[in-house]
Amino acid sequence: MENTNLQEYSHKRYNILTGEWVLVSPHRAKRPWQGQSEAINNEKRPTYDASCYLCAGNTRINGEVNPAYKDVFVFTNDFAALQNDFPIFKVNDGLLKARSETGICKVICFSPDHSKSLADMSSSEIQKVVFAWQKEYTQLGANPNINYIQIFENKGAVMGCSNPHPHGQIWSQSTLPNEVDKKNTQQLNYYNKNKTSLLGDYLAQELEKKERIIFENDGFIVLVPFWAIWPFETMIVPKKHQANILEMNKEETLQYAEAISVLTKAYDKLFNTSFPYSSGIHQAPTDDNANKHWHWHMSFYPPLLRSASVKKFMVGYEMFGSPQRDITAEQAVKMIKDCL
Repeated sequence: MENTNLQEYSHKRYNILTGEWVLVSPHRAKRPWQGQSEAINNEKRPTYDASCYLCAGNTRINGEVNPAYKDVFVFTNDFAALQNDFPIFKVNDGLLKARSETGICKVICFSPDHSKSLADMSSSEIQKVVFAWQKEYTQLGANPNINYIQIFENKGAVMGCSNPHPHGQIWSQSTLPNEVDKKNTQQLNYYNKNKTSLLGDYLAQELEKKERIIFENDGFIVLVPFWAIWPFETMIVPKKHQANILEMNKEETLQYAEAISVLTKAYDKLFNTSFPYSSGIHQAPTDDNANKHWHWHMSFYPPLLRSASVKKFMVGYEMFGSPQRDITAEQAVKMIKDCL
């Protein structure tokens, strides 16, 4: 039974993974919208674009030629945000502090078909992407200078994606980035106290209540987290306590791919558009620690608010106070489930 107070009155919800709060204001969803509307681009793309630097056989900016790949293609980013060939250094000048950060950045093309997104791919096709993620996590993680690997995708121009070809990125680095560090601390504290997985115990509660679950199969749950910030934010979580994506067996990789397929297809139906989002996998660091406290998960942060043309902006109070949302997590679940 849903708590009606949570659906009608302003309140804060606690994010167990970061230790932070989000303000929820369900009454504001009724206000009229006179703000900015985004342009909708549902133009059908060709399967091959001669000007696309990610299409098979094309030449990239650095002069390298892409192979005639048939499924997944991974290469080192030509404009990497992290460098791997310079000396280690620190700056400690009073309150001015800095330190070097080394790493390796890669691009992963999900398909040679320029017209597709993950929502247009079959589960077996997405499974090949999962296999590539596992391979990169293994190889990059074996590097003693790499202690964390961030797998992510920016989909859509509204999310800053500069190329519509279906692709994601993999940034690996020597230290834990901010969001991962928060989640590492929260999960470690919970595990030390309870000897159980924080997300595993959370999933058990969600399975009992069945208020925020969108889809499930034998291996995975797709849900809107209780503390979601973005209007249609979701999370895919393995039912088993697994620290990283390498702990999936082959059958589970297909179940994971199915979860991604079901969710992204529902997203596209929600507002009848190729649904933009940023998605990312948070999993155990690749340092020398056991990291038994980690329970890996994949989050999707879509920016759309009321329609394909109305975007959620993080401004004002959200920049200076804390994140805030209007529609509740439970309302978002109902809208997404209607698209399954």
